[in-house]
Amino acid sequence: MLHTMRWFGPNDPVSLMDIRQAGCTGVVSALHQIPVGEIWSVEAIQERINIIEKDNTRYIPLKWLVVESLPVHEDIKKGLPSREKLIENYKISLANLAKCGIKTVCYNFMPVLDWSRTNLNYEMPDGSKALRFVWEDFAIFDLYILKRPNAEKDYEIEVRESAKKKFEVMTPTEVETLKNTALLGLPGSEEAFDLNTFQGLLDNYAHIGDAELRANLYYFVQQIAPFAQEIGVNLCIHPDDPPKSLLGLPRVVSTENDLEQLMNACDITANGITFCTGSLGVREDNELAKMVKKFANRIHFLHLRTTKREENPLNFHEAAHLMGDVDMYEVVKAVIEEQNRRKSVGQADNQIPMRPDHGHQMLDDLQEGITKRKTYPGYSAIGRLKGLAEIRGLQMAIERNLSA
Repeated sequence: MLHTMRWFGPNDPVSLMDIRQAGCTGVVSALHQIPVGEIWSVEAIQERINIIEKDNTRYIPLKWLVVESLPVHEDIKKGLPSREKLIENYKISLANLAKCGIKTVCYNFMPVLDWSRTNLNYEMPDGSKALRFVWEDFAIFDLYILKRPNAEKDYEIEVRESAKKKFEVMTPTEVETLKNTALLGLPGSEEAFDLNTFQGLLDNYAHIGDAELRANLYYFVQQIAPFAQEIGVNLCIHPDDPPKSLLGLPRVVSTENDLEQLMNACDITANGITFCTGSLGVREDNELAKMVKKFANRIHFLHLRTTKREENPLNFHEAAHLMGDVDMYEVVKAVIEEQNRRKSVGQADNQIPMRPDHGHQMLDDLQEGITKRKTYPGYSAIGRLKGLAEIRGLQMAIERNLSA
């Protein structure tokens, strides 16, 4: 696997040197400063490449290997007439990335919110802090903070009643924290959606259900993937996070069946998958190693992390990378077997880019005072370094065993 870490650009508290010293040779980045739907110019892409490669002659070289993400405009997800122009812009951006030598592009098709958690500082038994999702707390946000019309039908009566009791004793600070956490925007952003306008964003999907969102996704990949294949770019969709419907919005990239339908909708290599073990692993019915084997030739990018379902399986938290509900040994073994297959047939992309995802806050990332480093939720330097080190060791052991 090609070892990478996500880097949010020059303002990221985690530096390129941190990423290099963690053992990475690849960087996963995006041009977050460009509004969604606008074209990524060659000049803007090359500027980011120059920043990433600035010290390559002095230190171990870093290369921008994966774009995460080239975001899909909401009008495309909603299937509005304006999608045609936006799809053309997307193609131009892909072509410009290809001209600059970047050939792997991650995206997602989650409506409105990219990912959702209810706690960004859940304390683990070792004192480190993790991301957590609690269904009851999300119900509090939905029912009593957002007050979404008809939200009651999405929650069982026991959940509604317990959420109400808990909300009634929450302090204003606790309410504000939950609100801001639930409304957090894109990964790498500290900006949350505004509560007063958020309901309007949801209303735009009032007439878009599961079937409509699937049709819009399939239309998008049918327009984009053949073009991407022509220019040598692999697209890889990120699964829903968490993999279930939230806020009345459909989610259509959550299960093995969802991925199979999407792959069949445009049956070419460029229509591929970002295989995120954390997102897919939240669902007990997703058998991850089996899914890696099934979709092996369509997996172009890996997010290796694990989540732990709690006593209420609708609740989960980010576990240490080799713990939790994901059998990381079997997943990595299946990935290495696929890489070996690709090598045996002379396939150029025989090493799949991988990044350790959602590390815990620990050590210096938790220290108060001048040494404390404020990082984006899930993207602390030390927690990801620990996860990468564990996965690298696991990878080496599996490779040795398979070659024996």
